[in-house]
Amino acid sequence: MAAAHSVEPARRQEVFAILLGRVAGRFTRVGPRRRVSGLVLGLLSDLARKNCGSSIAEWAGEAAPDGMQYLLGRAKWDADRVRDDVRECVLEHVRDADAVLVVDEFGGVKKGTHSVGVQRQCTGTAGRVENAQVAVYLVYAGARGHAAVDRESYIPRSWTCDGDRRRAAGLGEGIVFATQPEPAARVIDRFLDAGQGVGRVAGDEVYGDLRSALEERQVGYVPAVASSAEVAAGTGKFRADGIHSRRWAASASAAVAASGVEHDDGLGRLAADQVPDRVGGGQDRRTRGTSTVSIHTTFTIAQPDPTRQSVPTDGLCNRVVCICCDRSARTSRKGRT
Repeated sequence: MAAAHSVEPARRQEVFAILLGRVAGRFTRVGPRRRVSGLVLGLLSDLARKNCGSSIAEWAGEAAPDGMQYLLGRAKWDADRVRDDVRECVLEHVRDADAVLVVDEFGGVKKGTHSVGVQRQCTGTAGRVENAQVAVYLVYAGARGHAAVDRESYIPRSWTCDGDRRRAAGLGEGIVFATQPEPAARVIDRFLDAGQGVGRVAGDEVYGDLRSALEERQVGYVPAVASSAEVAAGTGKFRADGIHSRRWAASASAAVAASGVEHDDGLGRLAADQVPDRVGGGQDRRTRGTSTVSIHTTFTIAQPDPTRQSVPTDGLCNRVVCICCDRSARTSRKGRT
C-alpha cells in the first residue's frame, strides 16, 4: 500500500479493502481496528502536514486526536504481524520472477526530541542535516509494481548510550548501536527466512557491507561502491573510478532511459574466485550532462539468459524515493553515529 498513488483509484480501494480484511484480526478492539483505516488513508492523502495527533485525525473525521494517539501509543496490536500480513498481500498482487529487493533509508524531519531515534543527522528527505528520524526500508520491485514490505528503525548512538532516554521511549535494554547495514541485513533476512525468493538486492554505497552475507545466501546484489573502493579486475586490484569504461551507451531499459542515466557494463567481469555457478561484475552509470559516475559491483547466480545479467539500478533504487518522498538529490552516505 505504500505505492498506492501509483495505481488507479478503483484498484487501490480494492487492494486496500483486501489488506484491511487481512490485518483486522491483529486488533482486538473495534476502535483501533476502525481507526487504522483512517490512519493509513491519511498518510496516503495529499495533506500538506501529516500529524497523527491532529491533521490526520481531523482529515479522518475524528472529533479529537485522542483515538489516533491511542492507536499509535497505547493500543495492543502486533506491528510485526501486521508487517508480515502486508508483505504477503504485496507478493500476492505483484509477485514477479525477476523482482529485485531495494534497500534504502528514509528520514522524517521532526521538531521535537522525544520521538525514538530522533537527532540532528543527514537525511535525503531534506538534502541536508536536520533533526530527523531515520529508518531503513525494504521495497519489493518488479514489472507488476512495487511496495515497501519491511522497515527497521535506525537508532543513533546518542540514544543507545542514554539509558533514561531509551526507557522513557519504551526501548528495550538490549538495544545496541548498529550502523545502517545491520538493520538492512535484518529486513533482508526476514524476507528470505519467510520463504520468499528474489534474484538480487540493490542499494546505495552504504549497503556494500551486505555483499558477503548475500553471497552466502546465494542472492545476487547490485550495491553502489565508493569511487575510491578497491576492486579486483583480472590483472589486479584497482580503484573503482580508475577502471570504468569510457565508452558510454544508453541502456535499452525504458526505466533507465527515462531517468536520464546512461548505463555501461564496461567494468566487465571482476574476479569471482572462479566459482562456476556465480558471476561477478560491475556496472557504471553517468547522469547525462554531468560528470557524475555511479559505480556498482554485481553478483549473480549464473543464468542461461545473459540478457538478465544487467539490472537497471537507477530505476529500481528510485522506487524507494517515489514511495517515501520526492527527494531532489541522492548522495553517498556512510553509517551515521
